[in-house]
Amino acid sequence: MPLDVLDDLVDYWHTGYDWRTFERRLNGVSQFRTCIDGLGIHFLHCRSSRADATPLVLTHGWPGSIVEYLDVLDDLVEPGSADVPAFHLVVPSLPGFGFSDKPTTTGWGTEKIASAWVELMRRLGYDRFTAAGGDWGGVITTILGGRFPEQVMGIHTTLAPAPPGLTTDGLTEVELSWVAGSHDFATHRTSYGKEQATGPQTIGYSLVDSPVGLLAWILAKFAEWTDTEGSPFETISRDAVLDNVTLYWLTRSGASAARIYWESWNSLDPDLRVGVPTAISIYPHDIEKWPLAWVEKRYRQIVRWQVQDAGGHFPSLEVPDAFVRDIQESLTAVLTAANPPGTHSPTGGHRSS
Repeated sequence: MPLDVLDDLVDYWHTGYDWRTFERRLNGVSQFRTCIDGLGIHFLHCRSSRADATPLVLTHGWPGSIVEYLDVLDDLVEPGSADVPAFHLVVPSLPGFGFSDKPTTTGWGTEKIASAWVELMRRLGYDRFTAAGGDWGGVITTILGGRFPEQVMGIHTTLAPAPPGLTTDGLTEVELSWVAGSHDFATHRTSYGKEQATGPQTIGYSLVDSPVGLLAWILAKFAEWTDTEGSPFETISRDAVLDNVTLYWLTRSGASAARIYWESWNSLDPDLRVGVPTAISIYPHDIEKWPLAWVEKRYRQIVRWQVQDAGGHFPSLEVPDAFVRDIQESLTAVLTAANPPGTHSPTGGHRSS
């Protein structure tokens, strides 16, 4: 993280940034907390006025938060056209992130989080729902599709990890470049993940004690993982980055959020297979991209495979309009496959939690 970049942003954070603006914006969204397996879970719940709306649980990752999705809520819940799907949107804060509780026991890895999301959706009256996400949210979404086909109608993910042990024979030059780039990322650019997977408590002291340390730790990922020439502020505003970092700072969640790596690093079951309808989107500057021939070994019913024109690891912040269209078109394909013409579409009811 270059010193001059950090200096400039720290100065703006100190003298120009206004948390209260974000606070008012967040307070304009319906928010709730519920206790699942002894842990308080915070979530946004935005119901559509459309009678044909589909329940959708949308899961963020690290170093993101619910901030990632605030710009796209309205268009997903109340789209301007009746020709595109509307969603009853549920956006939880991962355990240890934001306004969710910090686990005080081990075990809150991606498998348990996926189970918690099923229970959350059940409490809201959504016995059948769709799921989407990226980063850790993509892993959790994959587990939802693989482990809970009775509840999950289908999924959309921007992270589609292939099972291990596949050959590069027959791959195109573009696909070979994806494999090489993903391998390079895993080998040379995951020091942050290995630190959080092996010593989250140690780095955690810095992340909850020093606002500049926290900012540098998170900003480096926004700078490296976005589809830009060097500065994330080419596509994501300074305020949006600081909204996300300030949420971490005020909730003192730098250490507790890091623990998802300790719980779940390389833990995705290599034998997990996803049989529900699946849509997968590849954003060109994302950190891991795998060929379709590999991905379809895990995801057995891919109904939409889309390589996007622009965007990186944070598409809902970088290219929000394209991301909304992507979700709408992807889940249209998913729902069509899950509910062929002439069948009833079970979108779930609603009851108080």
